[in-house]
Amino acid sequence: MTLLVRNILNLRSSPSSIICRKQIYTTPRLASDMLLVHRDTRENNAKIPFQFTEANMKRIQAIVQNYPEGSQVSAISMAMDIVQRQIGWIPISAMHKVAELLSMPRMRVYEWATFYTMCKRTYRGKFNVKVCKTLPCMLRGSDIIIQAVVDATGCPVGGLSEDRMFGVDLVECQGACANAPVVVIDDDYYEDLTVCDVYNIIQTLKCGNIPPCGPQSGRFAAEPGCGLTSLLTCPPPPGYCIQEALLQNTPGGDDCNKK
Repeated sequence: MTLLVRNILNLRSSPSSIICRKQIYTTPRLASDMLLVHRDTRENNAKIPFQFTEANMKRIQAIVQNYPEGSQVSAISMAMDIVQRQIGWIPISAMHKVAELLSMPRMRVYEWATFYTMCKRTYRGKFNVKVCKTLPCMLRGSDIIIQAVVDATGCPVGGLSEDRMFGVDLVECQGACANAPVVVIDDDYYEDLTVCDVYNIIQTLKCGNIPPCGPQSGRFAAEPGCGLTSLLTCPPPPGYCIQEALLQNTPGGDDCNKK
């Protein structure tokens, strides 16, 4: 009897000796999970009408005129951005309105809205606080920044604060790695953050003011944290280090030599 047949018979004779275990791994629910499907709610369903303001309607009409006849669907990104800036998010009824204005199937608008994570398909508060957690920010302490944001806003990650003033999301790479750790609130970048900076920023927003954006460490833009180490002098003028023979054969070369 072969070894394979013997093993099969042993398994049949003692099935209770076989224990099957299944490992289940779960991850925290993120806001991006909502991109997969739409479910009607009291706040977000097709029966709730949506209309652009008169000013925003003029903006969309001006944008559509930039494209040839039949290609107005190319204005979908600008139209969706205008929706989000008007009410703070993009409900299903607004998608239908965009499809109507641009003469395109609703499914194409759904595809666009579910592809880009910048599209907020649920209300994310008056201030949408997006905390970067990618590698450069993680190395500079994004974990404690996330916890500080949650404590200061009273809002869990992926949720809304009780007063619906703040919505906190975790995002990947906000494009300011040289200024990590970074938090983006709506369109404003807050960089080089510490825990104290986070509390000051959130408190300023709660008081009805807008805190100054940019690096909170005092440096300008993304210049070195230790100060400038290059380009310390004015750049040389045109013609610097050019051979005299070349200057003589160019218009104005004699004038350059005189100077």
